[in-house]
Amino acid sequence: MEPDIKIVNVVVSTKIGDNIDLEEVAMILDNAEYEPEQFPGLVCRLSVPKVALLIFRSGKINCTGAKSKEEAEIAIKKIIKELKDAGFDVIENPEIKVQNMVATADLGIEPNLDEIALMVEGTEYEPEQFPGLVYRLDDPKVVVLIFGSGKVVITGLKSEEDAKRALNKILETIKEVQEL
Repeated sequence: MEPDIKIVNVVVSTKIGDNIDLEEVAMILDNAEYEPEQFPGLVCRLSVPKVALLIFRSGKINCTGAKSKEEAEIAIKKIIKELKDAGFDVIENPEIKVQNMVATADLGIEPNLDEIALMVEGTEYEPEQFPGLVYRLDDPKVVVLIFGSGKVVITGLKSEEDAKRALNKILETIKEVQEL
C-alpha cells in the first residue's frame, strides 16, 4: 500500500515587471501590508486561494502557502489582473517557478530511529534537541524529517513526483535496516 502524500505548502516565484511602486500597490490591493521599515516587500494575503504574496519593488513576487503550483498560479494571476486593471504595466503571463514544496506522509510503520541513525549515512538524530530524525537525500535533493510515529515531513521538493521518489527510498531504507 502506497502512503498518502499530502502537499502542505508550495512556494513559487515569478517576476511581473520592473520598479513597482509598492506604496501605490498597497492602496490598490485589499489585504496588503507595506511597512518598509520592517520588511522591504509588500505582503498581500488572499483568502481564496489561501496564500501570502510577497511583492518587491524589483517586480519579483514570491507566493507561499499554496497547496499546489496551480493554486499559486491562480493567486498570482489575480494580483496581475488587479494591477493591470489599475493601470500598472505588468507582465501578463510571467514564468512561474516552484522554489520549494513541503509534503507530509505517514509511513504506516513505527521506524526505529536509533537504528536508522546508526546504520544510514546522511542522517542526524539527537532526540534531546529534536524528536525527529533528519535524513538528507541526494536524489531527489530533499530533507526528510522522520518521527517515531511514522509521520514524515519532506522539504526542498520541486515536484510531487520527487515526493513519491523520496518516500519510496525512505521506506526501502527502513525495511533494509529493520531486517538486519
